[in-house]
Amino acid sequence: MEDDSVSYSDTPTGDYIEQSSDDKQRSVLQTYLNSVPYECESVEDMHRRLEEIVGKIYICVKSQNWLNLTTWDGMLQCWLLMRYPMQKSTRAKLVRLYYELCIIPGVEPRVIRTWADMLSRLLANKSGSKRKLEITDLQLPWKPLWGALKKELWVKKRVQDSSRNVVNILLYVAEQCKRYYSGDEIPSMLDEFLPLLTQDSVLTMIPVLTSFLPPTYPHLYMPALFKVWEAFNSAVLDDRLLELAGELSQEHVSGPSGDHPESKAKWKDVGIWSEVEWNTLVSKGLGSMNVPVGITRGASTTAGHADSMADRQSLKIKKSISRQQALSKIMVYSISADGPIREVGNDKSRIVDSQQGYPAGSKALDTLERLITSTESFFHPSNSGQWTSALTSFLQRLTGEFIQRWHEEQQETCKTPVTQRLTPALRRAFVNILRTPALLAMFSKDPISLGLAQGSLRAMALLEPNIIMPELLERAYGGLEVVNETHRTTAVLSMLTGIARPLSTEKVWLGGQKHVVPLLELCIPGIDVNDPNKTIFTTMFIVAVLQNIKVGDLSIHQSGQPLTEDFGDNMDVDQDTTQLPAGTEAGMPALSRNDERALVRDSTAAFADWVTSLFRRVLALYENLPEEGGKRNTTGGKTEEGVLKSIKNMMDVVCLHLSDQLFDLVLKLVYDYATTNAKSNAVRAFGQLIACLARVKPEKTLDKFLPFCVAQIEEELKHGASSIRTTSSHAAVPSDTTLHWNMTILRGCLGYGGPTLVKKKEQIVDLMLLLIDKTKSERGYSGTAQLITRVLYTVSGVYPTNSRFVNSDEWDSPEFDKDHNLQWGKFYKAEEVNVEWHVPAIEEIDFILEILDRVADPTLSRVEALLESTHSWDNAARNDFCRFLQASRAIWAGVPTFMKENPKEVQNHCMYDDIESLNLLVPHLDVEAGFTLTDTADPKYQKVLQARTRFGNVLGRAAMLLRQKTEGEDHIDAVIGVSKAIDVYLLDYALDKSHFDSLQKSYTSARDMNRVWPKQTENSRLAFVKRAQMYHSGRVYMHSLYRRRSALDDLLIGELVELALSPYTRVRRHSQSVLHSVYGVYVRSTRATLPVLLGALSKGNDPDRMKGALYVLSHKGIMSYALVGKYSFHRKLRCTDHRLDQGLHQRFLLAILESQHEEKPSIQKIVNNLAHDCLTHLNEEVIHTDAYSLHTLRVEEVLEDLRQEFSESFVDQRILDEALAKRPVRVANRNALYHKTVSSILEVARRPQTHWRYVQIACRFLNGLLRRDVASSPEAVTFFMQHTISPQPSIRLSSQRAITKLLTFVKFRTYSHSGEELWSEEWKNPLQEDIHISDPEQFIKTYQHYALDERTVFVDKIGTGFVAWKPVVKGYKSGTDDGPSFSHEASSVPLLQAIKSSIFDGQYFKTLLNLWSQESGKTGSPVELRSENVLYTKSLAKIFEGEILDALTETIEPIICDQDRFKQRAAGEILTGLLRGSKHWQPKALQRLWSWTTDHLDRIFAQIKPDTLSFWESVFSYVLEERDPRRNAPLVEWILRLPLDFHTDSAFQTSKSLTMLEVLVDGLGPRFNNRSEDYVHMLFDNANTSYAEIRAHISQILYDVLKNQWQPWYKSNEAFLSACDEVIDPLRIREAKYMDRISQFLVQLPKWKEERLPPPRVSLSEYDKVGLTLLSWIWVSAYGAQACLIFPYAVAMMPEILRMSELNDSSDLQTYSTAVLYVLSAVTPVAEYVPIVLDNFASAIKSSSSWRIRHQAMPALVVFFYRNLLSIPPEGITKVMDVLLDCLADENVEVREMASKVLSGVVRCSQRQRIIPLKNRFISLIKRTELPARGDPSYAQRLRSLHSGVLGLCALMESFPYSVEPWMPSLTEVLAAHVTDPVPISTTIRKCASDFKKTHQDTWHTDQKAFDEDQLQSLSTMLVGTSYYA
Repeated sequence: MEDDSVSYSDTPTGDYIEQSSDDKQRSVLQTYLNSVPYECESVEDMHRRLEEIVGKIYICVKSQNWLNLTTWDGMLQCWLLMRYPMQKSTRAKLVRLYYELCIIPGVEPRVIRTWADMLSRLLANKSGSKRKLEITDLQLPWKPLWGALKKELWVKKRVQDSSRNVVNILLYVAEQCKRYYSGDEIPSMLDEFLPLLTQDSVLTMIPVLTSFLPPTYPHLYMPALFKVWEAFNSAVLDDRLLELAGELSQEHVSGPSGDHPESKAKWKDVGIWSEVEWNTLVSKGLGSMNVPVGITRGASTTAGHADSMADRQSLKIKKSISRQQALSKIMVYSISADGPIREVGNDKSRIVDSQQGYPAGSKALDTLERLITSTESFFHPSNSGQWTSALTSFLQRLTGEFIQRWHEEQQETCKTPVTQRLTPALRRAFVNILRTPALLAMFSKDPISLGLAQGSLRAMALLEPNIIMPELLERAYGGLEVVNETHRTTAVLSMLTGIARPLSTEKVWLGGQKHVVPLLELCIPGIDVNDPNKTIFTTMFIVAVLQNIKVGDLSIHQSGQPLTEDFGDNMDVDQDTTQLPAGTEAGMPALSRNDERALVRDSTAAFADWVTSLFRRVLALYENLPEEGGKRNTTGGKTEEGVLKSIKNMMDVVCLHLSDQLFDLVLKLVYDYATTNAKSNAVRAFGQLIACLARVKPEKTLDKFLPFCVAQIEEELKHGASSIRTTSSHAAVPSDTTLHWNMTILRGCLGYGGPTLVKKKEQIVDLMLLLIDKTKSERGYSGTAQLITRVLYTVSGVYPTNSRFVNSDEWDSPEFDKDHNLQWGKFYKAEEVNVEWHVPAIEEIDFILEILDRVADPTLSRVEALLESTHSWDNAARNDFCRFLQASRAIWAGVPTFMKENPKEVQNHCMYDDIESLNLLVPHLDVEAGFTLTDTADPKYQKVLQARTRFGNVLGRAAMLLRQKTEGEDHIDAVIGVSKAIDVYLLDYALDKSHFDSLQKSYTSARDMNRVWPKQTENSRLAFVKRAQMYHSGRVYMHSLYRRRSALDDLLIGELVELALSPYTRVRRHSQSVLHSVYGVYVRSTRATLPVLLGALSKGNDPDRMKGALYVLSHKGIMSYALVGKYSFHRKLRCTDHRLDQGLHQRFLLAILESQHEEKPSIQKIVNNLAHDCLTHLNEEVIHTDAYSLHTLRVEEVLEDLRQEFSESFVDQRILDEALAKRPVRVANRNALYHKTVSSILEVARRPQTHWRYVQIACRFLNGLLRRDVASSPEAVTFFMQHTISPQPSIRLSSQRAITKLLTFVKFRTYSHSGEELWSEEWKNPLQEDIHISDPEQFIKTYQHYALDERTVFVDKIGTGFVAWKPVVKGYKSGTDDGPSFSHEASSVPLLQAIKSSIFDGQYFKTLLNLWSQESGKTGSPVELRSENVLYTKSLAKIFEGEILDALTETIEPIICDQDRFKQRAAGEILTGLLRGSKHWQPKALQRLWSWTTDHLDRIFAQIKPDTLSFWESVFSYVLEERDPRRNAPLVEWILRLPLDFHTDSAFQTSKSLTMLEVLVDGLGPRFNNRSEDYVHMLFDNANTSYAEIRAHISQILYDVLKNQWQPWYKSNEAFLSACDEVIDPLRIREAKYMDRISQFLVQLPKWKEERLPPPRVSLSEYDKVGLTLLSWIWVSAYGAQACLIFPYAVAMMPEILRMSELNDSSDLQTYSTAVLYVLSAVTPVAEYVPIVLDNFASAIKSSSSWRIRHQAMPALVVFFYRNLLSIPPEGITKVMDVLLDCLADENVEVREMASKVLSGVVRCSQRQRIIPLKNRFISLIKRTELPARGDPSYAQRLRSLHSGVLGLCALMESFPYSVEPWMPSLTEVLAAHVTDPVPISTTIRKCASDFKKTHQDTWHTDQKAFDEDQLQSLSTMLVGTSYYA
């Protein structure tokens, strides 16, 4: 389940606190409260509010008013948003309440989801942050949740709903809560879960196990999980168990220390893992990288395919799991100094002198190093692919986890013993391992990988800046200087953005600050209008750097800092003597701190030039922008808008951090430009630039610009600017440019500095009046409105005024001015930040009131005057109306927080008094939020209120008058103006959700930019300013939720609804958008207006009006409200209406059904879509949730426990009594409404004139309304029955499903004794009999024979007995002829009678069969079994038993063997349904059915053709699956009697028989085992079949038999668990029962190979036929979940498979054998098989006389080598190396070249320590081998020797494709000497040189420094063949 973007926990993730102390919680809260400019509520006051909220929650739960409860959940969420502390005991009890609510039966899934979400918020278990509750605070029972989950895991087929997602919700709840399950419960969990783990349920039970098992006592369950993991080939298991291992590694990093050491994991070989477990984890992780090692690029694993073959229900369990993150946690939290330290050689080649020891003494780091080196080449951009994102994600997660662990272990509270902690040496080793791949990947081609790689570099730069920063700066300078490589430049800029802090902060890295100015200068050309991406990346870098520094010249000041070296005692001084990588520091001595500072001070002298260049560059960009235009007057498209936005953000930061001198310089530069230019294409952009200046020094900016701009505006207006009347957007008139230019400058100036504006108020008001009066074009008066809004917001708003990187007192101090470089990148704690706010002063309030008097009042009067004469408006009047209304609107849009709304007088509460309580209507959370006017007695308040009310009344009147106008489209602009004004009046109050979300994101990005681990308490000042703004905004946002409606509000909402139904599309769309927002804010506004919307669908309405209503009703929130009672999920914090509207539910559905009167196709399409969307809200649980009547005892207990937390008055007894009294009325009303709704829908559907599409909709509605707790009416049943034989397939299908469902509900009601049993599905069939399994062997014997006796108890689903047995298995007695074993409950009898009268009509089944026999609509589609038809027949058969047998058999008799495949299908479906539905029939009827069936089986079988074989296979499979074979004994015996002639002329006959056998083996499962032995031998005996399809059947049956025989069960759970601890192979996957048969084949195959027939009859050879059968068997098995079972056989056959791969004359054999070799690498083998497989490869290559075998085996060898890298013993590696070195000297050139390729891969992966010996070996071979003349007898042998030496050296060079190692340059001189030698030596050398050039071209400017002049000449010679000077 995905997390919402906003965290509503009461402690921010950015603040780490020890929850043990209430004082510490309060101190964190205090930092929030101190950051806002007003007094906030006390903790005690907020606790009282919490008590009130929880009290209402108590009442809702007590009265089972679940839908009302969800609104109070929203209120609790609002309370959490305020960050106040909650007592742990209160939190624990609330969690327990929501936990219990999640598992009550019969509640709508969406409601459960909101409760699960609330539970998650209360727990707030975010990774890396401190938990709110520990196991000591809360313990939860797991069994109730498991009980609820079981019902969802194994659902009855007949009522399965594919869209239902409760499984994942409940598993999510389990995952959130598993920490709070007692460790003592683990044995009982295992006793419950492990017996249910079978081959079929493994994909279900492993997610259950990993979700439920608590992280304590992992030794109790991890050994068993590892053994199960080893045995199954499954991606789901890989995901879940890697994630679990990662969580446990993190959880137990401190080992058995701290509290309860017995519950912790002990340290083993690597971290908490044994060596075997560690190798398993890393091998699985390595396979997840999808790296295409070797020559293959196929799938890296078959696990995904194996999972896809599982049953659909288990595949519904989904969770997004990052294996890279899991593997990173496993790696990082297993790092410790747990071994000897490896000595590293002096050179920097990373080649070690000895392989003894580990990097920094850590085994985990050694593994990581091997893993990284083996994948290193795949990080390079030239080698990118689908694996790149996985690899870079792994890098990023590794560094993220490491830095988190590093910082956690620096805390005093860390419980990890010092000996197990990370050390500086481990940190350096970690960074050195990851450095190279991260540097390679930083230029990745796709942006996601690029970002991930750069994220890892940022983390490493903070961990080890001395190692990483020089490398990065070297690339940065190179990337910025090369202008023509855009991707490289943007990548470098992006990287620099990430490392801005170490670059600019002395405390992080001493050598960085001096690079700031040069880099800033280099990036100015990046601001380029022709390259938007580069411009955006450039601005991001400038922002990242400049928000850490002051832009001021220090070179003119004398430093006030003493010239000593003791400054900065916090500096992390690195004592490491590691040589720095080549970079900017290369060859330079390390500088002292004072020298560095002196360089920095000198560099700042260039700031003035840089700032001037930057501003000029920006102004030049503005000049080249495209012209403004379009509907929104935007500059160009999205790209240009993105560029302008990024430049505005940049200039904001630049201006803010300028010194006073530089600010004055910039202000003059901009002023000069502004007064001498007026660019029509840069009007908006230039205004933004001015705003950036005004934000910093508003007074200075306003003084500079105001006189000039006002004069210019007056002048322009005097000469007719903006005098052309328009009311809609248009291209600006060129002559108006100067006016707009100066207006936008003023808008920028007036956006900041409220007190400054007051000083100029006369000028400003006069200007407003002038502009309102004179601007007549749309652009002119819109700009005026924006200016007015800007002024009012500036003086009335509460907002932070300074976001510089230091507090103002520091910024203004002379000392800071002289030495500000020492403070660059300064971090603050929350309490140190002094946030400066703008809060309206008295003068500003008076200024606003003056604007209301002088501007708002007269403007609104002009609007009113115009309304008096709407009937006679001309264009001028319309224009006046639009512009004056916009000015009025602009005033109120600028004062959203000026006046606080006080309680309104609600005239229409829209309450149903008989079932609802006004006291339970949710209010808004009334918290302090900085509103200016709050006292209703204040005359100023009253004045503003009257002005606002007058504005609202005018809008209501305008809307009403304009609605009556009939002047058509001329009025559209005026009407839209009214709609926008209503939007402002109703919604521009406090703060809306979108603004709050954007502030939340803004804070998150500011915080995360500098946050390196979740508990970091220090951050930049900007982050804390944004945090304060977000907290203030959250408080304001509370006031915009759950607003009440006054009479005026109702009037305007009503008018808005009418506008939403307007005949004009533009008006409709805008009004609908506003209306949806209104519904989300005003309580009960939806209920108040829905009748109007539904009325608009009735006959006689205009089609456009109807369309408008349909669009509004199609909104998910409104539909959900009308049908479910939920406006939207409360986690969105927008819901206001959460009661199912009992008055509108029926009307809503009927309005849709009555919409057929309008024939317009567009309307019918909307109706159809609306009806389809309604179905998701129509299910039995929706109705039951509102009419809930079950006993919830556990919830009641939790409620009483919760009551103890609060005071005596916690629950208002009067409200509780009222709610309890109304509950039965609500339930009764809801049930009455249900029956009324069904009757009404039936009435519409039965009308003769109802169109078939609407009958179909009615069918679907009625199907959705079927209930398990209420019997359907006979009328509804008759309706469905009539339509089960409808000629319309869709209606027929819906009706069949409905009958199937309601008959299933009849069964449910019949078996249930209470409502609780009915909904939790815990009933018991009267024929059910529990079978106790005391002796599993005896049980198996009993149920493996197929004979029946009188006392037979059938066991259909065993569902246990794979690793352990459940104590009880469900069985069923057979029925008796004495009569039915039970009678149906009374309420169902009438509906059963209605069905009976329909089906015994005489013609019913005949008609049904004719319809089912119709051809499929799709031509050429295969004939498939339709499960709906089978389930329908099955349902009828279950209810009416033998009564319908004769009618059905007579009907299908003529067609079951018909030649027409569609008729066959129809008859087959009925027969299948009969056989499945006869489970509990009386014996006589059952005997008749089987007698008829067996009489027809042979005829059916004879009629099966290739096009119907798959259908009949499905039929028999359906009949046999999950059924005791004794129920189907005649069918089983018939299949077993089918003839199997493998060598007949008709392959299809045998194929048919084998298909049936395959169905039987699969259907019976382990119950076939007593017969399987004979069949296995028969299949092996006939492995020499000539037919491919028969081979496929043999392979599949062998796979199924092996799967069935694999039953490694133990008599008890304890026995299994102890076997997993003590035995190597507890699941017996290494046993090979039929190895003797394979051995016989292996003896025979060489002989048969000798006897092979020549082509083209080669495929008829015994060798080929048997070989293909065996290969096919391995292939099929390797793609299954039980792939491990085939390994013993495959390993034994490997030598022969390798020999098969050389056979060119048989393409099938060669293809299959090669594929099988690769597929063995795609399955993770048991560790013992790894050396055997390697040995087989090595032996085959060494001993084979065929070069083809050697050539084919080597690529497969390297793939296997890589996949199992960590499991290969040293002797295995030596053997592989020896083989490769032998192959380098092979006679065949292809083999030699392949050996060279493979050798380079092996060396790169694992053999770097052998490079120097190998190099010496190859050089000495080359030197001692001289080529004789071509005619010499030894020529060929000498050429081969020389070529092998050359190939060896080339392999070494290719093993490091992206670096130049110290030993490499000297090889060029050796190779260059032989570049003119004969082919193939010369071609090999040239290819090697060509590849070297290609892979090094990006870094050649530095790589070439490793070569001397002669070596460079040699390299050139290798490339071109000869030297010019030779």
